[in-house]
Amino acid sequence: MTYAVSSWIFLKLLGLIYLIAFISLAVQIQGIAGSRGIEPARELFGYSNTHRFKAFLKMPTLLWWNTSDRFLNFLCWGGALLSVLLIFGIAPVLILILLYLFYLSLEYACGIFLAYQWDALLLEIGFLSIFLAPPVLFDGCPPVHDPSPIARFLLVWLLFRLMLSSGLAKWDSRDPAWRDFTALKYHYETQPLPTPLAWYFHQYPEWFQKTSCGFMFLVEIAVPFLLFAPLPISYLASGLIVFLMVLIMLTGNYCFFNLQAIALCVLVIPDWGRVSPYPAPLAWTLISAIVGIPLFIFSLDVTFRIFRKVISWPALIERFWMGILPFRLVNRYGLFSVMTTERPEIIVEGSEDGIHWKEYEFKWKAGNVYQPPKFVAPYQPRLDWQMWFAALASYEDYPWFMRFLSRLLEGSESVLKLLAKNPFPGKPPKYIRALLYDYTFTNVRERAVTRAWWKRELIASYAPPLTVRG
Repeated sequence: MTYAVSSWIFLKLLGLIYLIAFISLAVQIQGIAGSRGIEPARELFGYSNTHRFKAFLKMPTLLWWNTSDRFLNFLCWGGALLSVLLIFGIAPVLILILLYLFYLSLEYACGIFLAYQWDALLLEIGFLSIFLAPPVLFDGCPPVHDPSPIARFLLVWLLFRLMLSSGLAKWDSRDPAWRDFTALKYHYETQPLPTPLAWYFHQYPEWFQKTSCGFMFLVEIAVPFLLFAPLPISYLASGLIVFLMVLIMLTGNYCFFNLQAIALCVLVIPDWGRVSPYPAPLAWTLISAIVGIPLFIFSLDVTFRIFRKVISWPALIERFWMGILPFRLVNRYGLFSVMTTERPEIIVEGSEDGIHWKEYEFKWKAGNVYQPPKFVAPYQPRLDWQMWFAALASYEDYPWFMRFLSRLLEGSESVLKLLAKNPFPGKPPKYIRALLYDYTFTNVRERAVTRAWWKRELIASYAPPLTVRG
């Protein structure tokens, strides 16, 4: 069987995902990592011209050479342009190398704001796809190049690892909500950024939630093994995974994560009809093997760890593994291994006199109880997501949070652009505080009476108030 058509479609989808990721970041990068942002990139990297290559090997980012705001914009919008070139099939191997390098650079520049599993997954997919793409100047239509079988296998293997890890991480955590199949009773309400449909799914009876949870475990734990089964069983496996991803997209905003899994499913489908592609060049297949076999071996280590098995590597291989670790070539996956059963939310307020307070409104996260949840995926509002994580811990665990409040006191324009509404448009307030509330969905009766989507109750102060010095 050949896979020229499916690999060609996959590369187009990957180009689209890269485009979404880069544009999504481009409109936020200054507020996150710019010179007036929450975590300025220039403070993370030195300006010395010496030992930059050694520093790159330990932390591979182009920001060792340039940390300016202009360069951050170049990486984002340059990545978006490269994504378009990939979609049109222009020099796909070269373009994929640059896309991987640009996104890896931005991951280090943005730190915790770009430390999500879908960011790591995009880097892993992007690197493996370098060897899936044909080494030509133009990959036109109809597709005529069969991909390297090694590269295609590694990408399907990645899909297998992704799904299996997601399921086993939940089950192996021994969290009672997963073990008794009641997790979805909480999930729709407590997930980071629910959609409007999440409110409706939350209202369904417990039998529906338990059945849905059982279906999820079936798709995430059993179905991945069928990806390597003969046709049409592998079709069924990929179809079930796509169906699960669509359901997740309808009820939760998980950025471009679900699109990545759907794109990987395409690679399971062989060519149909009168397709007689050229085989992958032998030299290119050999290069794929030289790069891919070590990555497959290391991915076995990651996979065995799911089953609590640790491989003891010889010292030389261990040093090599540690050397490539910063390049994000093999990653661990598994979202929501422990179900959050409550939804604390941080509300940030400012004041001119310390008595009368006005609330800062975020674009996407829960705040105004009358504001319905929104569809925002595949765009990812990085600050809104981090606010969800911060609310589950202490502000001391997230040093960026106090910097964020300080930027609001300074009236940083780039940070304020990350918010929906600035209650102090004339000049910044003299005081900033953060309060912690408990949020829950209203039920059908409550919403009919109050028109509110949420109920909230004050828990406590989240962080010490800040004020302008002097």
